[in-house]
Amino acid sequence: MSTTRGLPQPGTSPQAGSGARPRVIVDTNPADVSDVLADVPQQTADDVARAVERAQDAFRVWRATPPPERGRVLAKAAVLARTRLDELARLLTREEGKILSEARGEVMKGINLLEWYAGEGFRIGGKTRPSEMPTTVLFTLREPLGVVAIITPWNFPWAEPAWKVAPALVAGNAVILKPASLTPLVARRYLEILEEAGLPKGVLTLVVGPGSEVGDALVAHPAVRAVSFTGSCEIGGEVYARAARRLAKVSCEMGGKNAVVVMPDADLELAAAGIVQGAFGSTGQRCTATSLCVVHREVGRRLIDAIVDRARAIRVGNGLEDGVGMGPLVDANQLATVLHYIEVGRVEGARLACGGRRLTDGALAQGYFVEPTVFADVQPGSRIAQEEIFGPVLSAIEVGSLDEALRVTNGVRYGLSSSIYASDANTIMRFVDGIEAGMVHVNSPTVGGEAQIPFGGIKWSGVGGREMAEEGLEFFTELKSVFWDYTGRARQTNVY
Repeated sequence: MSTTRGLPQPGTSPQAGSGARPRVIVDTNPADVSDVLADVPQQTADDVARAVERAQDAFRVWRATPPPERGRVLAKAAVLARTRLDELARLLTREEGKILSEARGEVMKGINLLEWYAGEGFRIGGKTRPSEMPTTVLFTLREPLGVVAIITPWNFPWAEPAWKVAPALVAGNAVILKPASLTPLVARRYLEILEEAGLPKGVLTLVVGPGSEVGDALVAHPAVRAVSFTGSCEIGGEVYARAARRLAKVSCEMGGKNAVVVMPDADLELAAAGIVQGAFGSTGQRCTATSLCVVHREVGRRLIDAIVDRARAIRVGNGLEDGVGMGPLVDANQLATVLHYIEVGRVEGARLACGGRRLTDGALAQGYFVEPTVFADVQPGSRIAQEEIFGPVLSAIEVGSLDEALRVTNGVRYGLSSSIYASDANTIMRFVDGIEAGMVHVNSPTVGGEAQIPFGGIKWSGVGGREMAEEGLEFFTELKSVFWDYTGRARQTNVY
C-alpha cells in the first residue's frame, strides 16, 4: 500500500558543496511540505563530546548559584514566553502540525511548568530526623548530579523540554537537550528564551541529530550522570539498559494504550465528547491519547453512534486555518504507520464505523492527513486493541460488567493513563483500585496533566520514576545524609 506517493519525506540531505560538509535536517510543515521552515545542521558524536565538556565547565558555576536565583531565571523565562505566546504557538503548529488552539495550550502548559519549578528554587530541601545518639543532628541535603542528558519527542516539542529541563536546571545541573529531529526549532526557541532570561551559556546545550549517533553518544558518555528519555518502548528499553549498565540514573516515559471505560449510568454525551477529545486531539499523537473505548453493552450502540457523529463533524486541515479541528500526522512515516493499522483493523474483522481514509483533496494533498477513524466490534486480543498506533484511531470494545472492563483494560502491556465515566461512587472507586495505570481520570478524558502532580505510567509505559511535581525535581538530584555531633562527645552506639 503506497502512502507517500508524490510527497517528499522530511529527513536529512547533503548541504551544497563538498560532500564532507555536515548534512542538514530539512524541517518542513507536515500540513504543507512545500513550506520549508529551515535547514537545520545535523550534529555528530564529536559535537556531543564537546557539548559535554562545555557543560562540565558550566556546571561548576551554575551549581554554586543559589537555588532561589536559579528559580528566578525560570520565572523570567516564563514571563518572556508568555509575551510570545502567539509567535511560539504558530511556530509549533507549522513545525509539528497540531491545530493552533492546541499549540497555544501546549505553550501555556510549558509556561505553567516554568512557573512551578521557579518556585521550587525556594523549596528544594531535605529533611531532619531525631538521632539515637545525644547532641547529634541528622539531616539530608539534595544536590545536583552534574551533566544530565534529556531526549525529547516530536509530539510535544515545547512542553516536553519544559517539564524535563526546568527541574534539571533549578536543581543545579547542566543539561544537554536532544530534541526530536522533526521539531528542533521550537526547542531552539526554548533555549533562546532561557538564555535571554539569564541562564549562563553552556548550562543548557542543544544537540540535533539522529538517535543512532547523537542519542547513543549521550547515553554512553561517562560524564553524563542521568538520562531522561521520552519515546517508544523499544528505544526506551535500549536507553534504560545501556545507561544503567554504567550506573547512570535513567527515567523513561514511553508508550500508552489508554482506555476509557463507560458504564451504563454514565452521562453519555459527556463521555462521547471526552472520548473524541482524547482520541482525536493532537491527531491522536500523544502517549495519553484515548485509544480504547471499553463500553458496557447496555449503552454501547448509543455511545458509539454519538462518537461517530462527533468524529465525522471534525474538519481536518492545516492547523493555522480557522475552523480546523484536527491537523496532519507529523510525517510520511507516521502516516504510513497509521494507514497500516487501519488496514490491520479491517483484516482482523473489526467494523469500520467511520474514517479510515487518507485525505488528498485540494491543499490536503500537500500534507499527511487522515480521517478520524473509529472501529467497533473490536476483539480484546486484536492488534488494534493491543498495540500503540499513535494516530487518530479509536477501537471500541463492548463488555458486560466492570470486572470484564478491568480485565480488558489491564490486558494490555501499557499502563499510562485511564478513565472511567460513571455516576456510582462505588463503581468509580472499584475502578480506581483495580486499574493498572499510573494516572486515572474520572468523568474526563485520558489526556492532560498539571505541573503540581506527578506524571507517568507503569508496566511498559514508564520506568525510573515520575515526571513533573516534586518527583520530577528529585530525579535530577542526589541525597546526602549528614550526621552532625555538635559537641564532638556523643557516645557512638550505632553498629552500622
